Amino acid sequence: MPGTLYIVATPIGNLDDITFRAIATLKNVDLVACEDTRHTRKLLSHLGINKPTVSYHEHNEAERSAELVREIENGRSIALVTDAGTPAISDPGFRIVKLAIESRIDVVPISGPSAVITALSVSGLPTDAFFFAGFLPSKSGERRRRLEEIAGVPSTLVFYEAPHRISRTLTDCLTVLGDRQAAVARELTKIHEEIVRGSISELISHFEAKPAKGELVLLIDRATGPNIVNNTQGMLASRVAELETAGRDHRAALKQAAREFGLTRSEAYRELQHAKKS
Repeated sequence: MPGTLYIVATPIGNLDDITFRAIATLKNVDLVACEDTRHTRKLLSHLGINKPTVSYHEHNEAERSAELVREIENGRSIALVTDAGTPAISDPGFRIVKLAIESRIDVVPISGPSAVITALSVSGLPTDAFFFAGFLPSKSGERRRRLEEIAGVPSTLVFYEAPHRISRTLTDCLTVLGDRQAAVARELTKIHEEIVRGSISELISHFEAKPAKGELVLLIDRATGPNIVNNTQGMLASRVAELETAGRDHRAALKQAAREFGLTRSEAYRELQHAKKS
């Protein structure tokens, strides 16, 4: 019988955030696949766990995924972890999960810390809907184009960002999105944890006076006002077209797109009709 692939969330800072289930899983698997073996061995040592580890990172993900799936098919159970948080969320993991599913291998989530959810919960921004966009492009021109693409998303925007880029990114956000309310969560669950809240312009002033250090999550309030309507209509139409291209009929594509945008099917239909007229 094949083994199992476990997707194990690990602490984003404070090691006490590890779950009992994560500990039990790491103790019972045959192998731990990790983004940085040295980093993960420190965690395993802290937990009193002695298991073999193998590297699984962005540079060897494609090749290593196939190797690990073969191991699982031969009966070994493997835990996938990253340096911090939940694997596959802006971290390696998607390829092995996809390949395991295609190979009819059980993929079991061992839930736990996630910087996205942790930051969102204390941001003071709306949490009923959010759009996680990972890391923005490092170059300003590409970054602004990406921001323009998602400017009308009717949800709180969430990004990861490097400390040396946060001021430039906030400046681009101000230019493209306007002076929305925002928050930057820094070093979550660690000793120097800090959540800075305010308008984007206020955050720019803050980080100009006090340069950021550590790992950051940037959160920006949703779009409001008349521009959001046209942007949403355009994004809805694009999503319906994308689903139809993938093989869905128009009715099914409209229903799924409506669900993704938090609309009823009739509301989505009206938005599409308005988009065609505009």
